[in-house]
Amino acid sequence: MKDQKRGVVLAGVVGNILEWYDFAIYGFFAPTFGALFFPSENPTVSVIAAFGAFAAGFLMRPIGAFLIGRIGDRVGRKKALSLSIMLMAFPTLMIGLLPTHAQIGVTATLLLVLLRLLQGLSVGGEFTSSIVYLTESAPENHRGLYSSTSLVGAFGGILLGSFIGSVLTGLLTDSQMLIWGWRIPFILGIVVAFVGYLIRRHMPETISKDHKVGNTWKNLWRNKKSILLVSGLNLVSAVSFYAIFIFVVTWLVRYVHEAKSTALQLNTYGLLVLLISAPFFGWVSDRLGRRRVMLVAVAGILLFCYPLVWLMHHPSFTYIFFGQAGWAILLGMYLGPLPATLSELFPPRVRVTSVSVGYNLSYALFGGTTPMVAMWLIQKEEIDFAFVWYIAIAAFVSFFSVFMLDKFKKSPIMS
Repeated sequence: MKDQKRGVVLAGVVGNILEWYDFAIYGFFAPTFGALFFPSENPTVSVIAAFGAFAAGFLMRPIGAFLIGRIGDRVGRKKALSLSIMLMAFPTLMIGLLPTHAQIGVTATLLLVLLRLLQGLSVGGEFTSSIVYLTESAPENHRGLYSSTSLVGAFGGILLGSFIGSVLTGLLTDSQMLIWGWRIPFILGIVVAFVGYLIRRHMPETISKDHKVGNTWKNLWRNKKSILLVSGLNLVSAVSFYAIFIFVVTWLVRYVHEAKSTALQLNTYGLLVLLISAPFFGWVSDRLGRRRVMLVAVAGILLFCYPLVWLMHHPSFTYIFFGQAGWAILLGMYLGPLPATLSELFPPRVRVTSVSVGYNLSYALFGGTTPMVAMWLIQKEEIDFAFVWYIAIAAFVSFFSVFMLDKFKKSPIMS
């Protein structure tokens, strides 16, 4: 039985490793992509353009959420999860093999954006399909813990990307990274995809064959208020995560004047704290209640967002580490209970599609654009931590959304 439970968790987690690894390495190497695919006399413009392509991938996520979510609700969670991991593998490998602007001109830029769109389509269905699968597979009193392991996969993928980036920037010179080193992480992603696909081929299904779905559009419309609530709940995690754990590498290099390898090393440590704290607070939420834990977390983000970024603005390894670790604990406290909370809002027949659409609307409109908005705010206000106010607004919206959870009736996990 224990082996079966481990297999369920592994199948749910493995795809998230690849999905978020691929997205993360693009974010970490945004300045490199800016120079190679969006050349400009102003380096800031190049970086903003590179983050624009990063955001473009997120715009496809709601479409992927609907398409793959519909497969998950109609055909089965297993089919949706196997499809999403293979969809991600192709554009990831192709980015690693892509000629640069210097070689084929603007065609390189267009191809990069197209591949980012394909990545976004895949990610739109992966993470939410996995959290639904893990929640449905969990014992009733362990749903918070089980579903939070999806975050372990996501953060593990980003951690892997940060670690590989740190190793490469430590071993290779800047010119070597610019010429060929940046390609290595993308090509390595195909190994993770292959292993993940093999594992998912043998995962058990969580919905019965006589499972009835009905009209998808009508189901979505019937659950529109809950879908909007899902977007509100995810807003603070979308904005703060992409600010503090993706954009932060560029921010530490450009504005705190840390070496790229040091910035990636610090980010790796911060992600490790987040990877541990999320399942811990998922477990806590099984005992104290999800809403209570999430309210404390989002209130903490509102109170400490400025002091923690202020701490990270000091050119000190210790200060930056403790600032980012503080963020990791608060985000872990919020994110740990979140997957089970989302799954419990919807009935099984429309659960994957509804959770996917609500979640990805928030990430498409606000999460993916966070690095670009952060760069713009810093340039406009001429204050290095101007992006904190963007996080604070997102936290206020999510606080209100968590407060409103009591107004929504929980759905039974299995029909």
